[in-house]
Amino acid sequence: MLHALLLFGAGLLAGAMNAAAGGGSFVTFPALISAGVPSVIANATSTVALFPGAFASAYAFRRDFRRFEAVSLRTMLAVSLTGGVAGALLLIFSPASIFDALVPWLLLFGAVVFAVGRQAGVALRRVVRLGRSSLLATQFVLGIYGGYFGGAVGIMMMAAWSIFGLSDIRAMSAARTLLVGATNAVAVVCFVFAGLVWWPQALLMLVAAVAGGYAGARVARRVDPDRLRAGITVFNFLVTAAVFWRTYR
Repeated sequence: MLHALLLFGAGLLAGAMNAAAGGGSFVTFPALISAGVPSVIANATSTVALFPGAFASAYAFRRDFRRFEAVSLRTMLAVSLTGGVAGALLLIFSPASIFDALVPWLLLFGAVVFAVGRQAGVALRRVVRLGRSSLLATQFVLGIYGGYFGGAVGIMMMAAWSIFGLSDIRAMSAARTLLVGATNAVAVVCFVFAGLVWWPQALLMLVAAVAGGYAGARVARRVDPDRLRAGITVFNFLVTAAVFWRTYR
């Protein structure tokens, strides 16, 4: 019963976090480990538990979807799906040790880029042409990361998009929920076929994450965009610090 309450609460909080800022897997993954789930299975089970919540959030954000500059949302979705499959297969068929060592540094990069993304984007666009191909290549790499591990991949997507000139936080949040959800969905299919999911734990957290995701998205839509951006920036660095501590303690 204690484990059930832990997993339900973690799913609820993670769903709300993913809707507002991302990083929900850093709640669900440790909770599953605490409940006795092996790490690789915990990673796959966490992905299964959280992906419907992303679509609940996307529905709540449905009025905020915008086209990316020079790239349709449909194209971004296709690239994210392809990357998600590649990342999931990478998790299934290769050791996680090398990529796990890179995760804290990837998160630190994402946190810094999100914090200064708009200013850096203006400076970079003066000397470098950041066009359609660069955006799609970046999204494909993020899709691989999302399918393989996915921790704070939504944060990293928004950080990357900031460099490409996106500044509407609500539109970015809407696109993030949809593309992260799509990436996770294809990863889920791979994990299910590979037998990496513990279903009782996954279903318990899934129900909670859907409720948390929808509620979190509705709250996020009512928050002032500048305050939301500041809050997400602080949250980015808190998540990064926690991951560094967990990795190097």
